[in-house]
Amino acid sequence: MQEQFGQQNRSFEFTGRGWEYFKIWIVNLLLTILTLGIYSAWAKVRRLQYFYRNTRLDGASFDYHGLPKAILKGRIIAVGLLIAYNASFQISPILGIVVAVLLALVMPWLLMRSLQFKLYNSSYRGLRFGFAGDKRDAYRAFLMYPVLAAISVYLLAPLAHQRIKQYQFDNSRFGSTAFKLHATAKSFYLLYLSALAVLIGTGLLVFALAIMSGTGGGVKGLNPLFIALAPFILFAVFMVLGSVFGAYMQNLVWGNTELGPHHFYSHVSARRLLWVGVTNFIGILLTFGLFIPFAAIRMTRLKLEAMGLAVDGDLSGFIADQQLQATAAGEEAAEMFDVDISF
Repeated sequence: MQEQFGQQNRSFEFTGRGWEYFKIWIVNLLLTILTLGIYSAWAKVRRLQYFYRNTRLDGASFDYHGLPKAILKGRIIAVGLLIAYNASFQISPILGIVVAVLLALVMPWLLMRSLQFKLYNSSYRGLRFGFAGDKRDAYRAFLMYPVLAAISVYLLAPLAHQRIKQYQFDNSRFGSTAFKLHATAKSFYLLYLSALAVLIGTGLLVFALAIMSGTGGGVKGLNPLFIALAPFILFAVFMVLGSVFGAYMQNLVWGNTELGPHHFYSHVSARRLLWVGVTNFIGILLTFGLFIPFAAIRMTRLKLEAMGLAVDGDLSGFIADQQLQATAAGEEAAEMFDVDISF
């Protein structure tokens, strides 16, 4: 165990196994198909319980307590909204716009409820997490800032992303202690601009190679081999960009998050994320999808085991103190937030 400046680093562990999860996944898939999607809510509970219970910190596991009926209710609402949205445009463009506006107005509230449901039904060492965000801040994070980003031709997209993450983290709590995100909008802009620079630079390089391999005369003058390889080149570009962005975003967000006196850290490698992503894609392709559960286990292990908690003092004492402050109100609150629209 590594110690730095009086803190002890406790790394996350993931003990899930591909073949174990494959058995759960294949049963979930078959029952979901046979029930025309109804069993998907129960499948989600089984999946989350497996991943939560195989995630460990300081020798203890997490757990998930969500009720399938609440998840099914959320999915019925989500599917109903999607059908209403598509059907309205078939009837009239004006009606479609009206329905789209109504959906935009109700979505922040539904997302807030989903966050409440997810956290109130998650626990560590028997103590529940919680979410204290209100509707006003939800509408700011999930509606106002995304709209401003769209109006600004996405120049404000990094700010919108940072505000959404800030709303999610700053309103989350463990017991009575709140999480706190210190990542600034500036850091999000730097990450987005770096990703944009990589994308533009790669695009210019590909364009230069295309011109050099051709004989002139526009698209018809391009080398046929280059045209044939173009989809694979684009796939490679987006895999690299997605891996770099994903790794840096996880490190940025979790590396700037604290829980009371304790600080999280994340050092996920973009190179390893790219390797696991590419090999997962190849495995899924070669097995016609049967590698999906193994891919999920590999990716989860990579991301989780690159994270940890820098504990200031005694973690067991901190949790015991939170448990003393907890009341039965936490269990009752978990039953209040009975809508989950996430998949």
